[in-house]
Amino acid sequence: MTRYSDLGPAGPAGPPGDAVDRAVDQAVATSVQSLGEQPSTPAMPHVRGGAQVAVLMIDIEDRRIVYANTTALELAGERPVRLPIGVREWSEAVRLTDLDGRPHTGESSPLGRIAAGEAVSGEPVALHGPGLMPDRDGRPVPGDGATASSTLVWVTGFALADPNEQARGTFAQASGTGPGRALAVLLPLADSQAGSGDGDRDRLGFLRDRAVLATEMSFTISDPKTEDDPLAWVNPSFERLTGYPLDEVVGRNCRFLQGPNTDRSAVRRVREALNDRRPITEVLLNYRRDGTAFWNQVSISPVHDGDGELVNFVGVQSDVTERVVVEQERRAALADAEAARAQLRLLAEATTQMTSALDVADACRRFARIVVPELADLCTVDLLDTPDGAARERLAVAARDDEDEALLSRSGPLRTSRIEQQAEVAVRTGKPYLVQELPEDGAEVYPDDPAAAETYERLRLRSAMVVPLLGRGRVLGLVTLSTQFPYGRRWTQRDLHLASDLAGRAGLAVDNARLYEVERAAAATLQHSLLPALPTVPGMRVAARYLVGADGNQVGGDWYDVLPMPDGSVGAAVGDVVGHDLSAAAAMGQLRGVLRSYAWGGDAPGSVLDRCDQLVQGLDIAAMATAVYARFGPAGPDGARTLTYANAGHPAPLLRDPQGRLHRLDAHHSPMLGAVPEFGRAGGAHRDEASTPCTAGSLLVFYTDGLTDIIGEDADARTELIERTLAGLPSDADPERVVERLLEVCLPERLDDDIALLAVRLDRPA
Repeated sequence: MTRYSDLGPAGPAGPPGDAVDRAVDQAVATSVQSLGEQPSTPAMPHVRGGAQVAVLMIDIEDRRIVYANTTALELAGERPVRLPIGVREWSEAVRLTDLDGRPHTGESSPLGRIAAGEAVSGEPVALHGPGLMPDRDGRPVPGDGATASSTLVWVTGFALADPNEQARGTFAQASGTGPGRALAVLLPLADSQAGSGDGDRDRLGFLRDRAVLATEMSFTISDPKTEDDPLAWVNPSFERLTGYPLDEVVGRNCRFLQGPNTDRSAVRRVREALNDRRPITEVLLNYRRDGTAFWNQVSISPVHDGDGELVNFVGVQSDVTERVVVEQERRAALADAEAARAQLRLLAEATTQMTSALDVADACRRFARIVVPELADLCTVDLLDTPDGAARERLAVAARDDEDEALLSRSGPLRTSRIEQQAEVAVRTGKPYLVQELPEDGAEVYPDDPAAAETYERLRLRSAMVVPLLGRGRVLGLVTLSTQFPYGRRWTQRDLHLASDLAGRAGLAVDNARLYEVERAAAATLQHSLLPALPTVPGMRVAARYLVGADGNQVGGDWYDVLPMPDGSVGAAVGDVVGHDLSAAAAMGQLRGVLRSYAWGGDAPGSVLDRCDQLVQGLDIAAMATAVYARFGPAGPDGARTLTYANAGHPAPLLRDPQGRLHRLDAHHSPMLGAVPEFGRAGGAHRDEASTPCTAGSLLVFYTDGLTDIIGEDADARTELIERTLAGLPSDADPERVVERLLEVCLPERLDDDIALLAVRLDRPA
């Protein structure tokens, strides 16, 4: 903020002496002379030595007078004036006119312009007391001299809060004045009957004293015609406000009120306004004579003479420290509350994002994407390969700018010597560390590696934090966060606490993901051990595929099986146990084993599924399951076989004969295994079976509902797509080609469920 100075070069101050007397004398004398030269305007008489001063405070928004001193109230005579009162109403009450006697009650009057926020630098008007009546030409006619009088008044005023300065917000927020207020001072000159006289200097000195003492506000007058625009006068309120006596300030530019923390941008705005000779209001941090600081609301207005020449600057000062402090405290409280809300939002988002991660790498990537750019400009996440942290693997990087991500290599420039030292301590102690200031010079960080030094400087690092990833009491990895010049800020302990909280959630997510991966590896091993290796069967080619759902555990309840029998027949089965976890995989293994044992005994397909149903319900192997079991009878001389099948709630298999005709094997359907109590038991319902001949060259395809039951899609349409794809294959297509083509065309965009696919082709005899 400007000490009012820096408004011009410092120079020798003029002698205090009679500077203000000279300034006021010159302004009034010049105005009187110019008015006297106009034929239609009577010469303005001199100021009376015993004149009173009327002071008005006007609310600019309402255009109403909210304060008037006793002199101003008495101008209305016996008609009482109640405040607040409109400017027009007050002008009518005191019968304010121009020098020709025309009423001065409109917006173009001096008071109307002051009420609109305009500065009026001295204009003559007339006040008419009781008993005075204008003549037919509108000029005031004096009464008997005892009861009637007309007083010429010099009107000066300016806005204490310029509405145009509201955009900056400083004054409005500090003062609470809203659109602002204006001050109007009416300086009486002489009665219409009075003549000119001498002793102007004494009279003007009295007038000056009355004006500056009429209010408790601090007033100053400066002399812009003197080098460095020194103060020419201050009133006693200024002395009380600043602690500087009159004899120490007259002749000096008011920059002496400034100090080390005064806002230079506000100083510049004041300087520019004074250079442009326009009014301005600013709130500055000033300093009293004893060195104490206070917030000073300064309103400065230019004063011109009758010829429009600048003769003075008038300043009004108010101590608004209390209001500014309250506003600053309010802003700080709001900023703290918003920062707390932002932190809570960030923590909630981090929790939501990281708890849904299914593997370690995904959890690390999610953490990096969360903290950049909400908290940091750069982030790297390294997991420890050894407990002491000597070996690390960088799993995730994130940067505000995409180009910087390529710079964050595994041994990249974030591993500076200072950061490495803190990283070693963080691994050993499990505590986070903050490096508030990083060197800007890359050669200082990498004195023996020019390439790394160049990369370091390109990253523009400012502050850094090293935060350990903790999982169940042990350090799993390290997170390195950094801010960048020019937009990055210098971090504090508050930021370190937030980063530690986020890293704690990330560490728990990483630890859970590791445990999940261990369980998944065990389940995958079990799954692969349960899925059979397809046997080699004379006169028959077989192919199969198993795909795990995207939200599964790489294990599930789908299975397929091909079982050669002692009598030359061959059994084929596909099933699906409800569930996508280790329990489903275990139930699938049990059910597959049970089905193989019953099938090996030569039971018919319907009987095999009934006995499996009884076992599922009796031993509680699984909640429910679907299955289809088909038995190819022994091959005849031409390779033909009889196919017998039964279905327990499973999608119908597809049979394509050598002529290319497609048959859906859906002759008999029965409930899922475990769905209906007592089904398949003695006295209850039993599953029927159906038979169909299969000649050499026939192709049989089994599949599970992972290919058809897709969220948002029609299952019948998906089934028709499978059938069209199968029908379009060459008649001699190998089973491997069949399963590959079906998956290529029919695999959904997102695999939400497991898929088991089995293709069997009967070959012709050699």
